[in-house]
Amino acid sequence: AKLVKLAPYLQGTRSLVPLRLTVVDESPQRSRSLGRRRAMFISKKNRLECYSYLFKEGVCVAKKDVFKPQHDEIEIPNLEVLNLMKSLKSRGFVRETFNWQYYYWYLTNEGIEYLREYLHLPAEIVPATLKKASARPVSAGAGARPPNAERVDDGPGFGRGFGRGGGDGFGRGRG
Repeated sequence: AKLVKLAPYLQGTRSLVPLRLTVVDESPQRSRSLGRRRAMFISKKNRLECYSYLFKEGVCVAKKDVFKPQHDEIEIPNLEVLNLMKSLKSRGFVRETFNWQYYYWYLTNEGIEYLREYLHLPAEIVPATLKKASARPVSAGAGARPPNAERVDDGPGFGRGFGRGGGDGFGRGRG
């Protein structure tokens, strides 16, 4: 930021006339990038909410839209989620994948340890991605056939002539 320091004024009848005008550039040294990097202040409440969600699920998905007022899953601005995840990625706590304008972040083992310490959680609590999947009940259509069930043949299918009058399924269907 440029500051203008004014020397004492001489008071005239109608206007103030500065004796000396000094311009001081107090901006920090610019980085090599084109723009200046600015720190983003994120409230502790929003940080805790984002970190809690990430630890509970083990993954986080966000659209690359800095103007989106709110994240789809978390009740905080999307820009704050993007910047928090960028910070975690730079420290090696999450692995990032970007596809079709969406970011996908996966928690690493170091990230689990960091978030467990940051959120003051016991070692028994683990993210959903590390939990063992429970045995799923077999649905009616997906189970094995009973041994006495017959196979229903509803005509020629793939590999049986392709519906062109038989044959062994090769060539142009000519007999």
